[in-house]
Amino acid sequence: MSIKNHSTNRLKIGIKRLAEKRFEAVHADALSMIHADVNDPVPYCLLGFLTAEHGNHTKAQELFSRAVELAPDRVEYLAYHARSLTVLGLQNQAKKTADRAAGLTIDDAIIADTIGVVYSRTGYHEKAVPFFERAVSLDPKPANFHYNLAASQQFLGRFIRAKAAYRETLKRDPKHHRAWSSLISLGRQSIDDNHIETLTGLFEKSKDNADAALHFGHAIAKSLEDTGNFAQSLVWLHKAKAAKRQELGNTADAYAPLFAAAKKHQTPPVKSDPATDAAPIFVFGLPRTGTTLVDRILSSHPDVTAAGELNAFAGLIKDAAQTPSNMVLDPQTLINAATLPLDQVGADYVKNTRELARGAPRMTDKMPLNFFYAGLIHRALPNARLIALRRGAMDSCLSNYRQLFTVQYSYYNYAYDLDDTAQFYRQFDTLMAHWRVVLPADRFMEIHYENIVHDQENQTRNLLEFCDLSWDEACLRFHENAAPVSTASSVQVRQPLYAGSIDRWKKYGDRLDTLKQALGPLAK
Repeated sequence: MSIKNHSTNRLKIGIKRLAEKRFEAVHADALSMIHADVNDPVPYCLLGFLTAEHGNHTKAQELFSRAVELAPDRVEYLAYHARSLTVLGLQNQAKKTADRAAGLTIDDAIIADTIGVVYSRTGYHEKAVPFFERAVSLDPKPANFHYNLAASQQFLGRFIRAKAAYRETLKRDPKHHRAWSSLISLGRQSIDDNHIETLTGLFEKSKDNADAALHFGHAIAKSLEDTGNFAQSLVWLHKAKAAKRQELGNTADAYAPLFAAAKKHQTPPVKSDPATDAAPIFVFGLPRTGTTLVDRILSSHPDVTAAGELNAFAGLIKDAAQTPSNMVLDPQTLINAATLPLDQVGADYVKNTRELARGAPRMTDKMPLNFFYAGLIHRALPNARLIALRRGAMDSCLSNYRQLFTVQYSYYNYAYDLDDTAQFYRQFDTLMAHWRVVLPADRFMEIHYENIVHDQENQTRNLLEFCDLSWDEACLRFHENAAPVSTASSVQVRQPLYAGSIDRWKKYGDRLDTLKQALGPLAK
C-alpha cells in the first residue's frame, strides 16, 4: 500500500470513529500519530474535526490549515480547510482554498460534495453544481448529495432540474424533511395535486424530531394555503412550530438587550480621511419584507454585483470587540464596538469581500440582521449606502411566522411564536426610528415594499439616485437577472412584480386578532 493510500485509510478510519462519537479514542490516536511523526497531516485533520464537533471552530480552522501546510497537494485537506473557513465567515479565503482543491484530481464523492458545499456557502452556485454532480456520479446512493445539488440548482433558477434532484433525494430517503419542504416550496399545490396526506403521515411519525416536524408542518401549511384553506394553514403553522418552541423555551425577552445595545450608537463622528472610500450597498430589514427584491433591482445594474448575505462585517466587529461569548452578535459586542476606532474594520471588510464583487465597481451585502450594525457600518465605511426595507407590520409578522428559517442560528427564534414576532417587530420599528434620527439622510434610506410594488419605476429611480448610480432600464427587469439567489425568495424574484402578497394577513380573518392586539397601534 502506498504512503498516500495508507494516510487516506487512517483518515477515513478516524472520521468513521468520529461519526460513532468515539471522541476519546480519536483524540488518543491523533496524539499518538503526532508523537510518532510531527509532520503527519492526518492527526491534525482529525483534531480539526474533533474541535469543530465541540464548537471550537477557530481552533479547528488552525488545525485544518496545519494539515494543508504539511500536505499542500492533498485535495481532502484543502476541502476540509475551506469548509472550516466558511463556518468562520471567511468567505474569500474559503473560496480561494476551494479553488486550489478544485484544480486537483477528485475521485472521492465526499470530497467532491464538500467542495460543492464551500462554493454554495460562498455564493458561487454555478461552481458548486459541477462538484455536486461529480459527487452524485461517484456515489449516487447518499440522499444528501442529491439534496445539495437540488438546492444549488434552485438558487440558480433551474427549477425543473431542482425538482428532479429533490425527487431523487426522496427516492433514497422518503423521510428527508428538508427535501420535502424545498420541493413543496418550488410549486403551487392544488386540491387535485398535492402531498398533504403523505406529509401528514410523516409529520405524525416525526413528533420526537422537532426539526423534522418543523419542515413537514410548514410543507403542509404551504400546501393548504395554496389550496385556499388559510384557516387550516395557520393551524398547521402552529403545529409545525410547537415542538421547536417547547425545545427553545421562552424567547420573548431575549432580544431586548440586543436592541438596547444597538441604540447606544449615536451620531458617529466621521473622519475626513477614512481608511477606505469604498461605497458598498447594505440592504437589510426583517426577512421576507422585500430585501431580496431590492437586492435584485440594484444588482441588475451593470455596475453592481450581489455578493449575497454576508457575515463579513459582523465577524470583523466580533474580532475587534474581543468579547468572550460564542455568539457573533450579542449585546456586549455591540457595546464594546461603540467606543472602538473602526477604520481598519472598514478596510478589512473591503479587502475580504473584493473577490465577491466579481470585478464590479459596487456590490450589495444583503444580510438582513445588519440593521443592528447600521451605526457601526457608517463609522467603518462612511460612503456605504444603508437601505432599510419596511413593510406593513401585520404582513411583516405573518411573513416571518410563515417562513421556515434555518435551525442553525438562534437569531430568528422569535418566529416560532406570533406574540414574540410582534414584540420583535416593535423593537425593530423603534430601532429604525433611531437610525432615522442619528444617521445622515444621504447614507441611510428607508423604502417600503408596498411602494415598490405600486410605483416600481419611481421607487427604482429613488434607489439608484440614493446609491449614486445612473439610471438603467435593466433595473426594472430585475426578474431577468440570472445571478444566483440563495434566499427563500429564490422563486418569487424571478417573476415580475405582483401585489398578491400585500395584505395577505386579511385572508386569515379574525384568526390573527391576537397578533393585531400584540402590535397595537403599529398593526396595519
